[in-house]
Amino acid sequence: MPNRLQNSHSPYLLQHAENPVDWYPWGEEALRKARDEDKPIFLSIGYAACHWCHVMAHESFEDEATAAYLNEHFVCIKVDREERPDLDRIYMNAVQAMTGGGGWPMSVFLTPEGYPFYGGTYFPPEPRYGLPSFRQVLEAIVEAWQNRRAELLHGGRRLAQAIEKQGRITVHLRSEQINREALYAAFRSLQQSFDRIHGGWGGAPKFPQPMILEFLLRYHRIDGNDDALGMVTHTLEAMARGGMYDQLGGGFHRYSVDERWLVPHFEKMLYDNAQLARVYLHGWQATGIPFFRTIAQETLDYVAREMLDPAGGFYASQDADSEGQEGKFFVWTEAEVRAALGGDADRFMAAYGVTADGNWEGKNILTFKADLEQRPALAGACRRLFETRRRRIPPARDDKVLTAWNGLMLAAFAEAARAWDRADYAQIARRNADFLLCELRGENGRLWRSWHRGHAHLNGYLEDYACLIEGLLELYQTTFEPRWYTAAQELTETMIRRFWSPDVGFYDTGDDHETLITRPRDLEDNATPSGNALAATVLLKMAALAAEPHYADLAHRLLAPMQPLLTQSPLGFGQWLQALAYTLSRPQEVAIVGEPDAEDTQALLHVVRSDYRPFLVAACGEPGPPPAVPLLRERTLSGGRATAYVCDAPAFGDSPLCHPPVTEPEALAALLQKGRR
Repeated sequence: MPNRLQNSHSPYLLQHAENPVDWYPWGEEALRKARDEDKPIFLSIGYAACHWCHVMAHESFEDEATAAYLNEHFVCIKVDREERPDLDRIYMNAVQAMTGGGGWPMSVFLTPEGYPFYGGTYFPPEPRYGLPSFRQVLEAIVEAWQNRRAELLHGGRRLAQAIEKQGRITVHLRSEQINREALYAAFRSLQQSFDRIHGGWGGAPKFPQPMILEFLLRYHRIDGNDDALGMVTHTLEAMARGGMYDQLGGGFHRYSVDERWLVPHFEKMLYDNAQLARVYLHGWQATGIPFFRTIAQETLDYVAREMLDPAGGFYASQDADSEGQEGKFFVWTEAEVRAALGGDADRFMAAYGVTADGNWEGKNILTFKADLEQRPALAGACRRLFETRRRRIPPARDDKVLTAWNGLMLAAFAEAARAWDRADYAQIARRNADFLLCELRGENGRLWRSWHRGHAHLNGYLEDYACLIEGLLELYQTTFEPRWYTAAQELTETMIRRFWSPDVGFYDTGDDHETLITRPRDLEDNATPSGNALAATVLLKMAALAAEPHYADLAHRLLAPMQPLLTQSPLGFGQWLQALAYTLSRPQEVAIVGEPDAEDTQALLHVVRSDYRPFLVAACGEPGPPPAVPLLRERTLSGGRATAYVCDAPAFGDSPLCHPPVTEPEALAALLQKGRR
């Protein structure tokens, strides 16, 4: 019989709706049951594309005997971490504090009031991997709850206090002046830890770190350091050659289980592909390397083909498993390649590393080993293999739409549209923005977190606001339609009003959010940017477009006390480092007055868009009535021609410098080059 998850809107929860475990979604009904029956809570947190979540579900949650024991002794709650990042972060901090590590599936045991007293990740059905069996864990928890409850309650409350203190850490740091030394120190640390052989940072498992790559591109623009650019190009090429990149269909898998980018965790996440498409685009802009442009376009084309809802939203993820096996959809035997390609097989196999023995469990994960110049000549063979693969049973797809992740992908499509003059990308971005503002913004202007098949629910988090503002600002700078700026500015005001606290900065949850054991404030970037870090980023951009210094002041209040953390652990603070680089760069504000489609206006816009310009914001509009974008106010045509106004905005502690207006593209290029960092 279906359990209480059957009416959920989360595909992940619906995967568990037929379990014999009497699952509850998180909510007052479950918490009240735990209080009334004096039972501990078993909280299981995961997500739809999580391979080991599926493994534990099959081994334990579908097992009748295990389910019966859980139902007798616990109130069982299942949470989709992607819909409830607040719960995920609170209890992940608890698990990490208790065990020194964390991951998904996350298994946490709580008091009826929600205080965690024991936790872990995956537990097997019998002892293995050095882990106790899940049943052993359950029995030990029951014994402790019956005989040592006071000890558990005391420990749970102390742990909650520690989590609360962790979220307020920067309040207790010395508030300093923003200075360049933090950038230099972070760069030196990244230099020292960089993998000079394979690219990237760390060993196995190795994550792509797009926010760090973005910071290094910006650092190179500020400092001119060739090694900063070299680390980026080495890593971008290595990742795109490896098995973490889908060589046939485009798009990136979640991470590499080895240090060489060979064997991926095969799920594909929207947030990874949004950030990676954008950093490959920026890598192409900064270097002109055609391979990077190709990878960015293939990634966006994959998303448009396989992850786009007809209504305009982007889906959350694709699974790692198909037909019950991880990676089965993506790997090949030599015989399969020969059958599909015939006489072209030998050339393809040499280029893509296909052998009789394979490179993973007797199969081949495709990796590109030949000279990059050979890749276009193999495109026909790739298309034939891709069509063969399409006849396989594909991985499942989590078709919910999350506001924050959509904001990241919106930014990628919008920026790619203007970089390559792609009308199709611009149309996808417009439809996505319309969808988000219509379906995921309520009548009161507040955002919803999640949408699934026509139903939007759950309060939006700080990251939902910050990511959508970022996407809307990129779309405005692509189309110069004032409605996108207006929506971004309205969301900025709501974000400040609902999430800002003068004592701590931004909280992750709004001021009317459900009361939890602590109000989360996550500062560290994870696979997605910290809400606080991206809020600082968009506030700096909004300060220029809105001509509102207050926005920049808020960003500086966030950034200043963070600097010691950025220098100590830069890998955990890539988005913060980008925001710090922006505020120290003397960013350029460009206002172009003219008919947007006119030839003279387009000539000026072409100059603005012809280079990698991470520290520039642009507005464009016709002369006439007061414009919606304050940066355009009191700007007029010069001699009846489209006119560009360039100001070098104040870096932290500097004064602004505005230049005389120009009408010639060459003069504009000279001003932008003069201010180039």
